[in-house]
Amino acid sequence: MTTTSAPPIRIGKAAVGALGVLAVATGALESVVAPTLPLLQRELRITPAEGALLSIVLLITGALVTPVAGKLGDRYGGKRVLIRLMAVVCAGGLVSALAPNLPVLLLGQVLQGAMVGALPLSFILVRSHLPAGESKVAIGVVSGLFVAGGMAGTLSAGPVAENLSRHWMFALPTCAVIGGTLLVNRLMPHDPPTRADGAGIDWPGLLLLSGALVTLMLVLAVAPDMTEMPFVLGALLLVLAGFVTAWTAVERRAAAPMVDLRMLARPTLWKSCVLTFLTCLGTSLAVYLVPQLFAVPSDAYGFGAGATETGFYLLPGAVAAALAGPLGGMGARRFGSRAVVTAGIALLALALLALALAHAEIWHLVTAKVLISLASGLCVTALVTTTATSVDKGDTGIATSLVLVTRVVGFAVGAQLGGALLTAATPAGSDVPAESAFVTGFVIAGAVAALSLLVSRTMSKGVEE
Repeated sequence: MTTTSAPPIRIGKAAVGALGVLAVATGALESVVAPTLPLLQRELRITPAEGALLSIVLLITGALVTPVAGKLGDRYGGKRVLIRLMAVVCAGGLVSALAPNLPVLLLGQVLQGAMVGALPLSFILVRSHLPAGESKVAIGVVSGLFVAGGMAGTLSAGPVAENLSRHWMFALPTCAVIGGTLLVNRLMPHDPPTRADGAGIDWPGLLLLSGALVTLMLVLAVAPDMTEMPFVLGALLLVLAGFVTAWTAVERRAAAPMVDLRMLARPTLWKSCVLTFLTCLGTSLAVYLVPQLFAVPSDAYGFGAGATETGFYLLPGAVAAALAGPLGGMGARRFGSRAVVTAGIALLALALLALALAHAEIWHLVTAKVLISLASGLCVTALVTTTATSVDKGDTGIATSLVLVTRVVGFAVGAQLGGALLTAATPAGSDVPAESAFVTGFVIAGAVAALSLLVSRTMSKGVEE
C-alpha cells in the first residue's frame, strides 16, 4: 500500500550534484579492471577465461544486490538504503586493494558488486524529489556521470597500476566513494518510503534468485571448457533451470514478492529488459575484446600496448559514453524512447560489424569504440529513463533494478563469451590467440545488435511516458 506521508522536499542542483559525485566515484571503482586485465592476468598468473571471470564477478553480484536494493529503497527510502549499501562497497574496495591473490581479489569484487544497486536507489531519490520531465534529465545526468567515473577509472588505472601498484588502483577510487557517500548523506534530504505494506523481505525468492545467479556464474566459468566437462556443464544448466522454475513459482504465490512478475509482464518493462540484455551483450564483447587486441604483441597482429597506453586508447570511448547519458535522457524526453533506442542500436550494429572488417590500425579500434560507447549509452539511458517514468513511484526502484540486472547479465555473458573465444583460439604453448577469434566475436556482437532492432520497432514511442 502506498504511504500518505507529506511529499518530499524538492531538491536543487547541489543534491543532484552529490549523487553525481558518488556516481563518478563508483564508476571509477567499477572500471579499473577492464584496462588492466592483461596486467592482472600476468601478475596473478591467470588464464584469459579466469580473467573474464574476474571481470564479471562484480557484475553478477550486482545482479543479485540490485533488485534487493531497489525493493528495500522503495519500502524504506532510497537514501537510507543507499548509505548502508555504500559501506559494503567501501569494504569491498579495501579488500580488493589489499588482495594478494586471485581468490581474495574475487572476494573484494563480490563486495564491490553492491555498487550496481546504487543507481536504482539514486533514481528513487531523483524521482521522489523532482517532477517526471526533470527526473528524466536528472537520471540521464547521473547515469552519464557514472560513465564519466568509468572514464576516469579507465584513464587512471593503467598509470596507477604501473607506477604505484595494482593495489592503489583500487584504493584511490575507494577513498573517493567514501567522500561521495559522506557528501550525499549531508546534502540529500531523506525521502519518505513510498510503500509501507508491512510485509517482510521475500527470503525464499531472494535465496532462489541467489542460487540462480551463482549457478549462472558457474555456467559462465565452465563454458570455456565445455568440451572437457560436458556433463558438468549440462548438470549446471539443469540446476539453473530448476532454480529459475522454482523462483518463478515462488514469486507468483508470494504476498509481497521481491519481483512482481505481473509488472515484469508489462510490455514497456519486458521489452526494455530484452533490449538492454541484447545491447549490453554486444557492447560487452567489444569492451572485453578491444583491450585484449591492443595488448596482442606488435610482431603478431596487435599493437603491444601496455595498461597505460590501453587506458589512453579507451579514453575517447569513455568520453562518448559519458556524454551519451544526458543525451539519452534529453533525447527520450523530446523524441521518445523508441527513436533514441532504434538509432542507438543501428549505430551499434554498424560499428561492431565495421570493426570485424577493419581493425588493423589503432584509429580503427579507437573510432569504433567511440561509436559503440555512444550508441550503447544512448540505448541503455533511454531504456532506464523510460522504465523509471512509466511505473508508479513506489515501483521505481524495483523496475529500474530489473533493467539494470539484465544489463549486468548481458555484460557478464558477453565478457565470458569473449574469454571463451580467445581461450579456444589460443594454440597450445602460445599466449596469442588467433586473429579469427576477434573477428568472430565482433561479428557475433554485431549480429546480436542487429537482431534487437526487431524488438525496438515494437516499442511505444515513449514521448508521453
